[in-house]
Amino acid sequence: MVRPRISKRQVELPGANIVRLLKIAEEDREIISFGPGEPDFSAPEHIREAVKKAMDSEMTHYSPASGRSELKEAIIRKLRKENGINAGDENIIVTCGSMEGIFLSLAALIDPGEEVLVPDPGFLGYMPTVEILNGYPVSVRLSFENGFDMDGDTIRESIKDPERVKAMIINTPSNPTGTVLRKRILEEIAEVAVENDIVILSDEAYEKLIYGERHVSIGSLNGMEDYVITFHSFSKTFAMPGFRLGYACGPEDIIKAMVKLHPYTTVCAPTMSQIAGAEALTNKESERCIEEMRRSYDERRKLILKRVREIEGFDVLEPRGAFYLFPRFNYRMKSVELCEYLLDKAKVAVVPGSDFGRYGEGFIRLSYATSLERIKEGMKRMKSALEELR
Repeated sequence: MVRPRISKRQVELPGANIVRLLKIAEEDREIISFGPGEPDFSAPEHIREAVKKAMDSEMTHYSPASGRSELKEAIIRKLRKENGINAGDENIIVTCGSMEGIFLSLAALIDPGEEVLVPDPGFLGYMPTVEILNGYPVSVRLSFENGFDMDGDTIRESIKDPERVKAMIINTPSNPTGTVLRKRILEEIAEVAVENDIVILSDEAYEKLIYGERHVSIGSLNGMEDYVITFHSFSKTFAMPGFRLGYACGPEDIIKAMVKLHPYTTVCAPTMSQIAGAEALTNKESERCIEEMRRSYDERRKLILKRVREIEGFDVLEPRGAFYLFPRFNYRMKSVELCEYLLDKAKVAVVPGSDFGRYGEGFIRLSYATSLERIKEGMKRMKSALEELR
């Protein structure tokens, strides 16, 4: 008998549907895709210029595992000014995107069999990361009726054995729902964490893409500095996904453990990307570029929200952050089947809600990180195709 060469954990990883559907969309130019989870802007010119200068200066060597001091100093200033978080050098690690930071923090925190509370529906990378590290992800059901808020009562209902729960992940603004957690909700989450001695992993990758709300970092709340690890990304804020750059801020003992693990994953974030990151955080031109992108996304958000609400069979909440819409549908099919139908009938690619957790079934995700023209045409096609299902 020939033993399988590929591990069981790899075979069982979710997300196959999104990968398959987006691959088809890439290969067919007639397809309008609302699938990609990345900005459609390029990194601002001053950031690209910083990389060119770094190349010319032969800045091509490793950096310290925790990150370059120049970048960490800029991060500390940014956190204090914009997030209300007071941090020192010992509280910061620079990572290859926020997801590597989440991986390192969970590797530092959980032992086999320990539980991590995960929003459901939530970003599709959370649960598999916990499982890869031999932890047990526990779904915190976020409901449409409750605005997808991860409130204190919802979290408490998910905790069956407090002794086994080591951490919880929150995401604001949310991918896929676009929900922004208000201060009142964050205070409820903080209360549960303190009651049960749970470490909060706060993914704030979309913090700058907010519409009509104010971003609040849970790490800024009184008494939470020992309970919260905050994760940020340059990918969404500065349109730098290919740079693979992010950072985490948290308690000194946890950050120290993450730094210790870093040489066994990627060693360090790319040096040239870190130089670009320092430029992004210190050059005032960045503020103008971010606001320009945010306004453009907001215009698209309003358009796609209006068009989706015109389609019979869809029910949708107004997203307050990120660049996603997460409508609920009442057609007699699974979310994967609806996505396949739209791809075949309308030549429109969307992502099945089931890819974001068991409670994402019955929803689809649309990214509006695309042009107004493509939104108009894509929505026209969708409406026409869906009318045939009524």
